[in-house]
Amino acid sequence: MTDLEAYTGADIFDGSQLLPDHALLVQAGKVVAIIPEKALPADARIVTLKGGTIAPGFVDLQVNGGGGVMLNTAPCVATLATMAQAHLSLGTTAFLPTLITDTFEKTRATIDAVEQAIAEGIPAIAGLHLEGPHLSVARKGAHDPKLIRPMEDDDLKLLCAAARRLPALMVTVAPENCTLDQVRALSAAGATISLGHSDTTYETAMQYAEAGAQVATHLFNAMSSLQGRAPGLVGAALENGALSAGLIADGIHVHPDTIALALRAKRGPGRIFLVTDAMAVAGTALKNFTLEGRRISRAGGRLSLDDGTLAGADLELAHAVQLIARKIGLGLAEALAMATSIPADVMNLGHGRLIPGASANFIHLDNGLNLVSVWQNAKRIKS
Repeated sequence: MTDLEAYTGADIFDGSQLLPDHALLVQAGKVVAIIPEKALPADARIVTLKGGTIAPGFVDLQVNGGGGVMLNTAPCVATLATMAQAHLSLGTTAFLPTLITDTFEKTRATIDAVEQAIAEGIPAIAGLHLEGPHLSVARKGAHDPKLIRPMEDDDLKLLCAAARRLPALMVTVAPENCTLDQVRALSAAGATISLGHSDTTYETAMQYAEAGAQVATHLFNAMSSLQGRAPGLVGAALENGALSAGLIADGIHVHPDTIALALRAKRGPGRIFLVTDAMAVAGTALKNFTLEGRRISRAGGRLSLDDGTLAGADLELAHAVQLIARKIGLGLAEALAMATSIPADVMNLGHGRLIPGASANFIHLDNGLNLVSVWQNAKRIKS
């Protein structure tokens, strides 16, 4: 009796290319190979899917909440487990829980909780994203301005230690409240520095990229815009090949035609990747929730504070891929890569590809790119 399984009947995206008429071989929770269907081993158990596409599980580098909870509200293992289950059900098999601007004590507690959750084997948690508090009040978005502040020595020590403790750490900072030397120190410690929530100039953003910044947080949102005589952080993110950029592709945060222009303009090797910026409502039917005492309402595909400020996104990565592939017209392989292999590569996560030896974390999308099933370590968790 063998536990070798062969998944057939759907095209396969391996993280780089689409492979029609192939089968995904899985054994003992790992990918064995992708082979032509005509070469199926005689001892394999055949699992036949009804068309569509098999792809690596989604990788999301910006997840603030899900399953009815927010990381900021209670940064503990139980919260992380709830978030993980919610996002697994949406096809995300690796993500960075994201702490929105908060106190030093809350930041330290979150680092401890993520380290403990990973040690306990909570699925899908790949590291941590700290979005603040060292941002610009001028581009605060939904972040609490009372908690935004400059990075000090104790902050730097905490973050450098976290970069060494955790498998992956992204820190979103603004040049207004984080120095070049601090970026160099964080980068040397192993953190991935992302520029965001900033009114910085193009020239300064380029200096920060040279100092070690590698990413721009939610491109076009909460950052200095691209203008004729002032390219801003948007211009730096598109022009500088060292910078990758997260993108909220819900058709609300960024106009689809603007996304199309950005995809054509972006210089490599840095790439644009998809994020959800998900909040507590992800994976639920909730209509509102609170963040640090402020109500956030869900309506018409958007999340907003009472004053209308966008507060995260009501978005699933499958829907973002649909927008990129169907509305913008990017090739399916490229659209899927934006939600799998590209973000995984940005953080060196070892996810996002169906290659021999990789964990068998994969999804099945139907012909309309709707999520049908999810497998984590070859175990089906949604069907």
